[in-house]
Amino acid sequence: MKRITQSTTGPADVLTLEDVTLPAPGPGELHIRVHAAGINPVDLMVRNGDVPLLGEPPFTIGWDLAGTVLAVGPEVSGFTPGDRVFGMPTFPAPANAYAEEALAAAHELAKTPEALSDAEAGALPLAGLTAWQGLVTHGGLKAGEKVLIHAGAGGVGHLAVQIAKALGAEVWTTVSAAKAEIARDLGADHVIDYKTEDFTDFGPFDLIFDHAGGDQADRGVTALAPSGRLITLLPLSEGAEARAATEGKSVARIMVAPSAADLTELAGLAERGALRPIVAGSFPLAQAPAAHEALMQRPAGKIVLLP
Repeated sequence: MKRITQSTTGPADVLTLEDVTLPAPGPGELHIRVHAAGINPVDLMVRNGDVPLLGEPPFTIGWDLAGTVLAVGPEVSGFTPGDRVFGMPTFPAPANAYAEEALAAAHELAKTPEALSDAEAGALPLAGLTAWQGLVTHGGLKAGEKVLIHAGAGGVGHLAVQIAKALGAEVWTTVSAAKAEIARDLGADHVIDYKTEDFTDFGPFDLIFDHAGGDQADRGVTALAPSGRLITLLPLSEGAEARAATEGKSVARIMVAPSAADLTELAGLAERGALRPIVAGSFPLAQAPAAHEALMQRPAGKIVLLP
């Protein structure tokens, strides 16, 4: 079978195809025919060497996958050959998802909801888990609360908007004017044009879900309600953390983690019609470099490979 590899870090053209043979699935593992592999910003950062999660090349990037079970290893229950599955196995360790086939731990996967195509399911895991864990696991979002989600048409943001809406929150989001209608269609109650408006003018917010860290997250602390929460994926300044503590607000930086239970929650929302990933573009496996270039154009939604 074929998979993407790289022998050095660098631009998208370092990604090349190789032929490999997978071993039989070990204890607790599933052998999966991959039908879709989502592409995420972290893939690009690992590929170019900015985030060395996988050490030195050669390695295969990619964590999002959706496909069909080909074989079940020992000590696996709940899955049989032919099951459709999706997940983000082993993150941040290698998952080798940019491939026609993959081995993955069964306890980190869930069954794909019938409401989603393979491409949609492949687009969902990392971004969807980030959104769910940011809003629910760490953010504690409750119905009726006022939440601000930055970049509400992006890979994580467009899922976070839908999740927050499904949970009964009052949803605010920042987007460009060109993507404002997309954000509204996803369920945003209020849209802030980040190029012409300052989100801090529209607080206070009970919860802010931030993807950028730095100054944006620091300013977010000032826009929180008393006892408000700010969840960010990147660091804040020490000053912002200290100010939040003195004002009785909470801030937390998170990293997404594999979770079959959370995938099942996302699958349930999809089955209810409350959550659907936007697939902005799809590419054959051999065109992984072009897929990375497409993601750099900041589309609304996700880019996927279809091995």
